[in-house]
Formats: sequence, C-alpha cells, structure tokens
Amino acid sequence: MDLGIKGKSALVFGGSRGMGRACARQLALEGVRVTLAARTPATLAAAADEISREAGLPVGWVAADLTLDAGRSAALAACPAPDILVNNADGPLPGDFRDWERQDWLDALDAMMLGPIDMIRRTVDGMIARRFGRIVNIVSRSVKAPHAELGLSNGARAGLVGFVAGLARQTARHNVTINNLLPGAFATDAQVRHIRGLSEQTGKPFDTLWEERARANPTGRYGQPEELGALCAYVCSAHTGYMTGQNIMMDGGGYPGTF
Repeated sequence: MDLGIKGKSALVFGGSRGMGRACARQLALEGVRVTLAARTPATLAAAADEISREAGLPVGWVAADLTLDAGRSAALAACPAPDILVNNADGPLPGDFRDWERQDWLDALDAMMLGPIDMIRRTVDGMIARRFGRIVNIVSRSVKAPHAELGLSNGARAGLVGFVAGLARQTARHNVTINNLLPGAFATDAQVRHIRGLSEQTGKPFDTLWEERARANPTGRYGQPEELGALCAYVCSAHTGYMTGQNIMMDGGGYPGTF
C-alpha cells in the first residue's frame, strides 16, 4: 500500500531508540523526510546514519529534550514545519506512590503530558494552514489498564490522552488528526529498565520476571518495535483522515476487555 506521505516531513521525539526509532525508520522507508529528536547525540547520529542508509534518503537529527522549552525550540529549529509529529518519551521507573515527591510528579508531567502538549501547540496551526497533519502520541496501555507501580506514568499519560480527546475533534475538519498509540510489553530498552525496577522491588531475578511476562501474554512473547513502527506509519498516512482522537492498543491481546 502506498501510504501517500512521500515527501512529507516528520519530527520524531525519542527517535534514536526503541519504538520511537522504529516509527522513524518506517516513516523514512515510506519516503518521509525524518528528523530524529532525543537527548544523546551519539545514539542520535548512529540511528540517523543507519536509517538513512536503509531508506536511501537523508535523516536529520537534533539533540533536544522534550521536557525543556529549550529542547522543544531546538527540535523545531531543526524541523520548522513538520507535517507529522510523533511525541514519545520514556516513562519513569516503577515504584510506590508513597515514595514520590512533588518533583517526581512534575517531572512526569513535563515528559509525558506538558511537553507533548506544547509540541502540539507549536505545530498544529501550521498543519491546519497546510491542510495536512498527523500527530501521534506514543503513550502506554497503562492508561487503559493501569499498573499500580506505574502511577506516575498512569497519571501523566492519561492527562495527555484526555487533552487530545477534545482537541482532535477541532482539528479533524482541516485534515489534521491526533491519535494515541497504546503499546503493551515490547522488547525495548525501556522494558528492560522496567523489569529491572520490578526485580529490585520484589527481589525476583530479572530473567525470571522477563520470561514470566512474555509467557503471560496471549502471544507468548514481547512485541517488536518494528510492529509498532508499521502501525505508526499507517496512522500517519494519507488514508487516515477519518481517524482522530483514538487510542489504538497494540499489546498482543494482553488487555482482557471487549472495549
């Protein structure tokens, strides 16, 4: 299928690793001019080089922290008028809410709610003027099936999802859609950190927890980042102008509900 986005520009946060990188890669393979944004220059440069060689077109990058105003400004200086925006940030480690202080909550909000909302604010009017825009927030299944140890993520990401629900209905008539992807357990560095955190909390060995979580999924495995990347590219395509304000889960059937 031709996704109809060849020649469009995309700004992908968290694009140097994991699911963000997989999204950036798939968009580049579709002919999109991609700019990666993340905090670490070395991993950014390596990811941009590898994706560029595979896709056969230049991939830009910028060291930019989504949680900081200066970082968001730097990202837009590198990609001033994105047609596609992918918001993506790692969640905090698991823990007990009794141990979290006010700053922990503020940091979570900056990464998973306020930073993404500000990027939407800075880009959506340009998309409306050009009559094309796709904004995708990589969130988490935890907004629909919360885990107690992920309270910081549950709260901040749910705030972003709630905000998007209203705005997405205002922009759709201009062919600007805003949707959220809700991944479950994927084989990424972030998943490794999460399982390590649980190991420290529970005293169970890392390998035991890792294998148990894979076996517990109906597919018997973790998701692969490339699977989410392909979904992201489709949601960003010219064929999805009638899909907005949706929370699209990809979790191997782990969520047990009908709706």
